[in-house]
Parts: sequence; C-alpha cells; structure tokens
Amino acid sequence: MSIKSAVISQIQQIAGETKKDLPPLTDDLVLLHSGLDSLAIAILVTRLEDTFGLDPFTESDDVSYPVTLGDFIRLYENAIKNDHVNSQPVG
Repeated sequence: MSIKSAVISQIQQIAGETKKDLPPLTDDLVLLHSGLDSLAIAILVTRLEDTFGLDPFTESDDVSYPVTLGDFIRLYENAIKNDHVNSQPVG
C-alpha cells in the first residue's frame, strides 16, 4: 500500500468512526476544510506513527506544518524516505 493510500485510508476510517462527512480527498484539499477537527488530526498522526514507525512532526526541528492534504502526504513521504536513507548501513 502506498503512503498516500495509507493516509487516505486512515482519514476515511477516522471520519467513519467520528461520523464526519468528508469532502473529496484531493491533494489541494485544505486540511482545515477536511471535516476533521484537531483531535481527529492528532489521532491520524498517532495511527500513522503506528503504521510507519515515525512521526515527522517530532523527527525534525525543521518541519513546516502542512496546509493541504497533498502537503501532509508529502511530509510523510519525505520523512519515510529520509528515515530509510538514514537507516542504511554505512560502508
């Protein structure tokens, strides 16, 4: 499953659990207009940490907070890519 698919799947699952209606989950969807409140976003980040084994918001001091769903997904894609590169054996 791709990172994007995992993120969208978790958003849909949380929305279902909290009985929230979601707009179309496009890359340009502003997170504030996603239908998820701050608690739901926190749950999303926690579940994604369980899924991917990292939290990009705490992994780096140089994180700009995502505005759109596409930004949010790219944040995870970049964090996972960097984590993979950093975990490669040296030599």
